[in-house]
Amino acid sequence: MCPVCMMAKDFLSNMNLEYKEVNVDLKPLEMIKLIGKTRRLSVPQMYVNGQWIIGFDPVRVLEILNVKEC
Repeated sequence: MCPVCMMAKDFLSNMNLEYKEVNVDLKPLEMIKLIGKTRRLSVPQMYVNGQWIIGFDPVRVLEILNVKEC
């Protein structure tokens, strides 16, 4: 797993946010579907409340969820 993906997973877990992980390295069909939706090849990609976040952007995740950092 890429280091940035691991950071994203750790962040979501530490914030007690539920998520579904899709490892596109192991699921090429899912990778094709994802590229079709976002037109991006990079990872991680998160779909949060109807919005795509490309890369690891914890501030944006919290903004979309309207969560204040502790």
